[in-house]
Amino acid sequence: METLGDALPEEMARIRDVVIPAYREIGSAASFALVFIRRDLDLAAKAMVEGDLSAMLTAYKALQQYKL
Repeated sequence: METLGDALPEEMARIRDVVIPAYREIGSAASFALVFIRRDLDLAAKAMVEGDLSAMLTAYKALQQYKL
């Protein structure tokens, strides 16, 4: 069983390593989406640093919504 403390960093890495590069390849048409993706990554990082489990869960669910 995976914990939120393990799953959230993995999801953040997926966004950084897979999703963002794919969106960048699209070009300027994806710039609006990238703003939201980066915001959600920032919120996830903040939640982890603060140890806010509720915010971590919210951030995890938000990041899971980004698909290719």
